[in-house]
Amino acid sequence: MPLFGRKFAKKTRWHDGDDGDYSKVGPSSINRYEHGIRTDAADSVFGFCRPRNPGTFTGWLINMNPTDIMDEDKRLVSAVDFYFIQDDGERFKVALPFMPYFYIATKSGCEREVSAFLSRKFQGKLIRVEFVDKEDLSLPNHLSGLKRQYLRLLFMTVDDLMRVKKEIAPAAQKNRNREASSEAYTSLLARVLGGQGTDETSGHGRMSDQMDNIVDIREHDVAYHMRVAIDLKLNVAHWYNVRVRGGANPPEISARPDLVERPDPVIFAYDIETTKLPLKFPDTEIDQIMMISYMIDGQGFLITNREIVSEDIEDFEYTPKPEYEGPFSIFNEADEASLLQRFFEHIRETKPNIFVTYNGDGFDWPFVEARAIVHGLSLETEIGFTKDNQGDYRSTHSLHMDCLRWVKRDSYLPVGSHNLKAAAKAKLGYDPVELDPEEMCRMAAEQPQTLATYSVSDAVATFYMYQKYVHPFIFALCTIIPMEPDNVLRKGSGTLCEALLMVQAFQANVIFPNKQESALGKLTTDGHLLDTETYVGGHVEALEVGVFRSDLPCRFKMNPSAFGFLIGKVRQTVRHAMEEEEKIPLDEVINFDEVCEDICIKLKALQELPSRIECPLIYHLDVGAMYPNIILTNRLQPSAMVEEATCAACSFNRPGAMCQRSMMWKWRGNFLPATRSELQRIQYQLESEKFPPAEEFGLPRAFHQLSREEQAMHEKKRLADYCHKAYKKVRVTRLEERETTVCQRENSFYVDTVRAFRDRRYEFKGQHKVWKKKLVQAMEAGDAVAIKRCRNMEVLYDSLQLAHKCILNSFYGYVMRTGYVLCFMYCMLPSAASSV
Repeated sequence: MPLFGRKFAKKTRWHDGDDGDYSKVGPSSINRYEHGIRTDAADSVFGFCRPRNPGTFTGWLINMNPTDIMDEDKRLVSAVDFYFIQDDGERFKVALPFMPYFYIATKSGCEREVSAFLSRKFQGKLIRVEFVDKEDLSLPNHLSGLKRQYLRLLFMTVDDLMRVKKEIAPAAQKNRNREASSEAYTSLLARVLGGQGTDETSGHGRMSDQMDNIVDIREHDVAYHMRVAIDLKLNVAHWYNVRVRGGANPPEISARPDLVERPDPVIFAYDIETTKLPLKFPDTEIDQIMMISYMIDGQGFLITNREIVSEDIEDFEYTPKPEYEGPFSIFNEADEASLLQRFFEHIRETKPNIFVTYNGDGFDWPFVEARAIVHGLSLETEIGFTKDNQGDYRSTHSLHMDCLRWVKRDSYLPVGSHNLKAAAKAKLGYDPVELDPEEMCRMAAEQPQTLATYSVSDAVATFYMYQKYVHPFIFALCTIIPMEPDNVLRKGSGTLCEALLMVQAFQANVIFPNKQESALGKLTTDGHLLDTETYVGGHVEALEVGVFRSDLPCRFKMNPSAFGFLIGKVRQTVRHAMEEEEKIPLDEVINFDEVCEDICIKLKALQELPSRIECPLIYHLDVGAMYPNIILTNRLQPSAMVEEATCAACSFNRPGAMCQRSMMWKWRGNFLPATRSELQRIQYQLESEKFPPAEEFGLPRAFHQLSREEQAMHEKKRLADYCHKAYKKVRVTRLEERETTVCQRENSFYVDTVRAFRDRRYEFKGQHKVWKKKLVQAMEAGDAVAIKRCRNMEVLYDSLQLAHKCILNSFYGYVMRTGYVLCFMYCMLPSAASSV
């Protein structure tokens, strides 16, 4: 019987003494509150209960999820549930309330009027408005120390925030568009002729409707639990002291940086085998689950469906390599319903912290869910897992780590090696058992033991791949990324980098920029409608192509004058190598002259016979941390790409200023061959037409009633049809040399972040080497306890340095969003260096 599918008494609440009074909450709030009760019940089944007595608890943070709780005034407030594991394996969770917020910017001088207006308009939703000075990197002359005043709007719940944002965001967008389309010279002339001041200093620039004075909205799309983690400096995979004060008082969470070693969560890796029709994919409506194999912390289990499998399977062991042990206990169940019930019961008994699959989001979980429904079971009711809007299967109490996501993003394996068998062969170093999918149903009847061995081999490969690679890597990333492990695994590297930069921007008091939006209806300088635009990336020229081996002679043709230059620099080069690189004082070297003379003799021999056939020496030249070093050397950062108007408003823009670095790059654009006048004729034609309604049974819409995206789509489609008839082609490609200025004085929090992570990675690499040496010493001494500790610390620091390497490499992925100009500079500089 499911343990949390039943109804609960009203007293099962977040705070003691809750009498279930719903008088102060609306219907949607009641639904969220009851959802929180069900979540609490599910979490308690897996050991995550809220401490009922005051005290201080030390725990390792493994997960966090947004929730809603009731405060002492019977109001629903947003909070974040933090899930902890103690060093003895015990578990608990606490809810930390935190007011969600976002920022708005107003016209200068209108802040107080807008604040009062919003407080009245959104009374009951908006708790308070705070005035905050933030550093805005888009503000003209911000390098002189100017800060922009923002209004911070705070709410009790995320639902209230979203309702208010829904009204403010369109108004801010409309006001921005109005400002962008206004004629600067016309407005200036009107003010001069009318004897008025500027909008910033005169009341005439203010609108009577205060919504028209809102010109920007910031940080409105930051996920709530990320907002809390950033503001309070809380990250998964760290140790914390949690002080529970009881009553309605929120818990206090403080970091424990002195604790480094990680606890051992319960890991549950599983895989299923299903029936299928010949040459068909498994169908959840007619096919059944034949076997479920899974491993829990190194102990294997196999559940068989005896309706399909012809005989009982006895306990056996599958150990492909000595370090990958796989003892398996067998449950032979009568039918599929019994198989699923046994599976769910064992999950509830063992209470896994982490579920591991390989393509579980795409196959295993959906199939298990569909077959459970056939037998009157619910995946959510039985074990608390549901499918979210992105198609991922998640729960609050346990993590779901789909190893396929790690293989695709972080393994650096080729696309053809992303299946489990190829990945296991590459990463675990053995050949897994393979069977033809068309033979599995026959083998279930004729060779069930062979099929059982194949089934458990997938569970073994999934478990050990996760334990060896995915687990340390993902939780190392969690120590620096303010996300829960499920998102750290699934998000792109650019998103992870963006989250990291939000942390650094918050600490530097920099307002977050809004997400980059592509411009609609953009034209070239000569009036053609752009289809796409990008940059010509850097490339390294291959001077010679062929097979090169150190035992195959090659023909060399060398420049004799170059050897003359090298001979003249021999003593200086050797001296630099000894003193600067090897740190050996020259007075301690007894054969300095002999070595230099020997080098000169060899160089003279090459100089005298520059054309020769020799066996080559094969070298692999690797530029360490290339992209990070390019960022640091040239101070390349998204906010540093400036235009003439930006520099003209800057206080540091003086004759001879060295802060402007001009860099050339190649622009490539695809555009439609039609001219501006032809585009305007198409627009006039569209304005006289009617378009389908937005909703069923609605009225036809005029062109001006369409959204800007729909207008741009219709314009491009109609113009492409016209170009196909008139010009016999739809696209024209053009390459242009362009120049962009990089500000060298720009706020350096982006560059500082890159430098800090590069240096920290080197620090972790050093610690990894230290613990590797300690491991060798412990193995020589035969100390089992020391061996285990040293091995854990070696894995910890190796995963930390790999996580930092991933973040450093993802800075390029992040700037792909912010602009192709910066991407080109990243690519072009190493290309230029290599060509030299």
